[in-house]
Amino acid sequence: MDTRTELSAPRTGRGATLPAAVRAAAQQALTGADPALRQTFELRLERWYPDVAAGLAEVYPGAPGEELAVRLVAMAATAAVQRDPELRRLDEARTLRPDWFQDPGMVGYACYADRFAGDLAGVRDGIDYLAELGVTYLHLMPVLRPRDGDNDGGYAVADYRSLRPDLGTMADLRALAGALHERGISLVLDLVLNHVAREHEWAVRARAGERRYRDYFYVYDDRTMPDAYERTLPEVFPDFAPGSFTWDDELAAWVWTTFNTFQWDVNWSNPQVFAEYADLVLSLANEGVDVLRLDAIAFTWKRLGTSCQNQPEVHALTQALRALARIACPAVVFKAEAIVGPADLVHYLGRGAHHGRVSDLAYHNGLMVQVWSMLAAQDVRLAAHALRALPPVPTTTAWITYVRCHDDIGWAIDDADAAAVGLSGFAHRAFLSDWYSGRFWQSPARGLVFQANPATGDRRISGTAASLVGLEDATERGDAQAVDAAVARLLLAHAVVMGWGGIPVLWSGDELGQPNDPAWDLEPGHADDNRWAGRPRLDPAARARRHQAGAVERRVFEGLAHLASVR
Repeated sequence: MDTRTELSAPRTGRGATLPAAVRAAAQQALTGADPALRQTFELRLERWYPDVAAGLAEVYPGAPGEELAVRLVAMAATAAVQRDPELRRLDEARTLRPDWFQDPGMVGYACYADRFAGDLAGVRDGIDYLAELGVTYLHLMPVLRPRDGDNDGGYAVADYRSLRPDLGTMADLRALAGALHERGISLVLDLVLNHVAREHEWAVRARAGERRYRDYFYVYDDRTMPDAYERTLPEVFPDFAPGSFTWDDELAAWVWTTFNTFQWDVNWSNPQVFAEYADLVLSLANEGVDVLRLDAIAFTWKRLGTSCQNQPEVHALTQALRALARIACPAVVFKAEAIVGPADLVHYLGRGAHHGRVSDLAYHNGLMVQVWSMLAAQDVRLAAHALRALPPVPTTTAWITYVRCHDDIGWAIDDADAAAVGLSGFAHRAFLSDWYSGRFWQSPARGLVFQANPATGDRRISGTAASLVGLEDATERGDAQAVDAAVARLLLAHAVVMGWGGIPVLWSGDELGQPNDPAWDLEPGHADDNRWAGRPRLDPAARARRHQAGAVERRVFEGLAHLASVR
């Protein structure tokens, strides 16, 4: 058999034996491809197909999973053939150095493209600014086309294959990715896994009566099953989106909506849904995306009688998706957006059979919460106890560490951890909410309470790092000593996360000490969501002051750049 035109026969070794249908699917998709590409794909397929098959078998046992596997391999082979030569070169480079994202020089920056620089062309023009700060990892908040109007900050996606028109086109995205790669900066984009906008094609066709697309969602004719699920489901947005199910007149049924009434949860127990998202992973990878942030991943599997978060099947699904990417586009890594407790969080980086086989990166939400707790309480005992108890994660993975992000802060303080150091978990969470909302009499913080829940006492906090450490308050009062103290707190918080390991990610504006946006509620669609206070547009004047002697912006910017350089 000529290996230049057909996949070679099975060889001995791990993953060498492939089902005949899988081998045939790959062979057909690779017809006419470069021999070197074919050989490389074959080796990756033999290495990683067992992980694809094992993951699928957990959630789609028998024929459905086997048939899906054949389809996925054909998709992966097609994507590999279509992949840009420069991206293939990046695949090879990162295969030779799989720990590339664990390099101590990695420093991240997260922003909304429009609030950072207007559009993708503006972001491209801002690469020098990012490089000056030492950035090697750029996370652009949702750029894929969302629904019009209220869209949960871009996370209600109406089309995964096009961009927000005001930001640019897919060609602009490819150009930006290439420009970033030339400067050694990796591009991070969101892939929302749990839900789509009500305006997404799948939901539109479901409402039009197409059975195939109705099966992409959790649809119920009456309240029997929704009521049964609701008994154990927590509310994500109790203020403006209570409950987890919404009646839709066009659908003439109840549909699962964990987050907002316009965000329909997709049904991952349907193999067709898996295939759709697998195709999206491969497509975004071929646009030049280096890291896919798997948004709301914890919610993707539903089980009656549970919180419908952190179910075992989530990790099986991730393993299959991750292995497929390793076959077609191994330069790409996965980042789990799982804001869950420590015992559950480590599973997103791999435990047991999934060790090292799921996401490569995950948010260290616990570290972020403990940083803010230490600053407010001026006490490290709780943090030391809680962080020491975190189980180890695979050495092939890394944490995303951060002081602030686009979202609110939920006080994930475990009652047992608090009790271990002589605190009441409930009382300490209440203290943190009071401190960072400025209600505690000694507090200089200017945070806003987000989604207060009287039933649980939960009060999350919105705001920029500068406003939470008291820099906004000190600046307004013209208190130089208080400004010094606030800048010191801000740099201390970032020193902790930069010294922790993993990839520290700065939230846009924090590098300049920007305060809350005072006009956050005046923009269309923002008035009911005070998280926008902590998402100010990057101020050109503040940006210019980073080079002005004595300016707060210079002190903060140079302080963070110094921390990044000494990592």
